[in-house]
Amino acid sequence: MHVSCEKCGLEDLLEFSKNPDEVFLEFLSRFDKGLVTEGGLSKGLKDEGIVRGENEIKEMIGKNNPDKITKEILFSKKDYISQYKVLTNPEPKMGCKVEDLGLDESITEHLKELKIDQFYKFQEKAIEEITFGENVVIEAPTASGKTEAFLIPVIQRIKKEAVDENVFAIFIYPTKALARDQYPKIQKFAEKIRVNVKVFDGDTRQEERREIIDHPPQILITNFDVLHYHMWHQTKFSSLLSSTRILITDEAHVYSGIFGTNVHYIIKRLKRICANKLQFVAASATLDDAKEFSQKLFGEKMQKIQGSGKKGKTDFVMLFPSLRTQRSLMVEMTKKLTQKNHKTMVFNNSHLNSELLAMQAKKQKVNIKVHRAGLMANYRTSVERQFKEDKLQAISCTPTLELGIDVGNVDCVISSTIPVNRLIQRIGRAARKGQRGYAFLALGNDPISQYYKNHPDDYFEDIEKTYIDPKNPFVEEFQILAMACDRPISKHELKEHQKVIEYHIINENLKEFNNRIIPNFDKINSMLSEYSIRGIGNSIDIFLDGKKVGDRVLPIALEELHKDAIYFLAGIRYKVKEFDYPEKNYAKLERIPRDYPYYTKSLTEEWPTIETVYERRKANGIEIAFCKLHIEKKVYGYVNIELGQEITQGEKIQLDAPPLEYDFVTKGIVFHAPRPLKVIEESEDEEYAEASGYHATEHVVIEGSNMITGGVSQDLGGISLGTSGLIFIYDGAIGGSGASKALYDRFEKALERSMFIVKECPCKNESGCPRCTFSYRCGNNNEYLHKYSALEILERINDGEETELIDPTEGDKPLV
Repeated sequence: MHVSCEKCGLEDLLEFSKNPDEVFLEFLSRFDKGLVTEGGLSKGLKDEGIVRGENEIKEMIGKNNPDKITKEILFSKKDYISQYKVLTNPEPKMGCKVEDLGLDESITEHLKELKIDQFYKFQEKAIEEITFGENVVIEAPTASGKTEAFLIPVIQRIKKEAVDENVFAIFIYPTKALARDQYPKIQKFAEKIRVNVKVFDGDTRQEERREIIDHPPQILITNFDVLHYHMWHQTKFSSLLSSTRILITDEAHVYSGIFGTNVHYIIKRLKRICANKLQFVAASATLDDAKEFSQKLFGEKMQKIQGSGKKGKTDFVMLFPSLRTQRSLMVEMTKKLTQKNHKTMVFNNSHLNSELLAMQAKKQKVNIKVHRAGLMANYRTSVERQFKEDKLQAISCTPTLELGIDVGNVDCVISSTIPVNRLIQRIGRAARKGQRGYAFLALGNDPISQYYKNHPDDYFEDIEKTYIDPKNPFVEEFQILAMACDRPISKHELKEHQKVIEYHIINENLKEFNNRIIPNFDKINSMLSEYSIRGIGNSIDIFLDGKKVGDRVLPIALEELHKDAIYFLAGIRYKVKEFDYPEKNYAKLERIPRDYPYYTKSLTEEWPTIETVYERRKANGIEIAFCKLHIEKKVYGYVNIELGQEITQGEKIQLDAPPLEYDFVTKGIVFHAPRPLKVIEESEDEEYAEASGYHATEHVVIEGSNMITGGVSQDLGGISLGTSGLIFIYDGAIGGSGASKALYDRFEKALERSMFIVKECPCKNESGCPRCTFSYRCGNNNEYLHKYSALEILERINDGEETELIDPTEGDKPLV
């Protein structure tokens, strides 16, 4: 721990302790003995690997010429500079002249009016292929001219082939906000060429809906939620869809996990009701596997066209906060940049972090607001508008804002640890109008950050994997019911879903009639109405002063909204005064004083049961299985954690009501870790050393696999069972999301990285620290952790020690 005084330059480095007061008393006693100097610690800090020496930083800069702000940050001596580089986007390759593509005259003329004389090479290729009827995925960064690459060929096809008052193309955006943001741009282009465009979504007014149904536009802008709802209700709107020839899906990389699995089925259903064979066009930001992913999503062969970004330069700095918390580093940078009038977007990885950051930045007089999912849409839109109109200097957001929503000019992006392709996507915002941009990656006090601090080049190799799981049994069951509602299922179709169809017939959800299979509406209506394609499971509605202010899905809602929990909403903390579950599923909030010192973290217990093993294999020498799991979850208490404290531990409080219980089926992996025999032998409490070693291993494997599996660790839960050596890692989403499968496929790499994380962490603590064994998601208050035991386990695994899977036994204490 680092103790310092900014006024007189006193500083000292002391052994870490969970209690900061002890550290301060130790510092005072060292001061009295004359062991603390005013000369500063730079040399000691450099030797300990806590900051970089000036010469190392100068070497990193090389021939580049960073400006004043970047220099201040590089040489501040407050953080360890892991990496500095200038990211440049070269001039994109140019393609043919506008008039040479054989486009309709009205299109060519309009492009000339817009002062566009020549296409980029990737636009030329996309226009040719789409006009020709090919299925295409365009991969290009934000603001690179993607929209024109698919809009022009669609309009060209409409001019040549379309019938008036028939929907020809559907443009899909992941959110209503993004659709509304893109609509004016598309409409302005299309109306000049006399092509009709309309938006149909949850916010479309009644009279506009009637107009669309009576006079269908040639281009319809909507989202998958709307298609899903109208198809299974067989509304008048759904009858417009059958004439569709092209489906354009923008921001396709969003359709990952459960949401993507549902979208896969909605596309399959759209194909069933369309009179013509559909052509698919997807546009996406940088993905590791854009072609494979979109082929799985659309169920069709696709070809990839690679775009390139606008020309621009961005100063990129990767910092590791050795002497403070990640949040205080991010707050200070936000303050520095906004003081120089740089418009700044700060990306956090969770709801909680975006709220805490905004709260602390406001105290430092930064003009900042929160933008995240779970806040009401009109609030989010007003934040976007204020930022665009320069009335707001900074936004603290979660990834919802990285979707191409135009928030105007952004000079700087500050981001917590995220996969590199997402960072590039965000930087795309920084250097938009060809000016210099700034991008700061603030590593955290967590295992994967410590790994990148020591291996910065690996960060650029770890590109996110998008994953969907069409075999999710819950999604399949629901979507087959929806299919039967869209249109009766004939006997010869959907052979691949025969088992599910038979299951529904036995359970009287579907029935046979005239050789066709039709839905039993009375029975399934409520099931389908309650189903959300963005996540499975019910949600808890959140109320303040009798008004609904947000919602949170189960099971996570039990951990965040139990009675007396502190819940963050739009930068303000509230206390949950009433929680009704499982009857009415609501939480009522009350206000608390601004200086209330705590927030809460729940204490949980979980028990896993293996229902089916899908696959098993050996990873190094240990046996690992991918399986269907039944998880019983209990929330039995919570801890109060002091604001501003990085370490997630606090005083435990039991819930005064019985524990909140929830059980669900999901997918996950299980492996049998080898015993840490040396540590057990040397330990006074053998059982504690062994169980705590497995628990720490489970933490490190989840946190350390984060980037290998594409930043999915927030989608994973974990359980280690007492001293059995069995460790379970499972999808947090009901029914499975594909995240644990991504880990199963790359397990060896995750195990190797986990070993380095523990080995390279300089802490001397038996239980480890937030940078190696602690997890901010731990349901056991980060207790029962043994760093050295975990290190021995991981070394044995990486040396190839063999283990076999065994059955769990009653009496093993599950550590979460």
